[in-house]
Amino acid sequence: MSTSVEIADDLVAEASRQGQVNHRSLPKQIEYWSRIGKVVEENPDLPYSLIKEILSAREETVLEAYQFG
Repeated sequence: MSTSVEIADDLVAEASRQGQVNHRSLPKQIEYWSRIGKVVEENPDLPYSLIKEILSAREETVLEAYQFG
């Protein structure tokens, strides 16, 4: 389901830049930041680096299953 929302132009520009660096579309970059923010709020004792690694591992698992042989 898609929903239109208004987001500040500077945030959109920064998300676009970061998305290009990380090979994510603008909506996917904003979703990624949103997930990080949610996890940080729910787990304030976890360091950002650990949260980032966990989310990256989840993305890799969903994107490509390794085939042996």
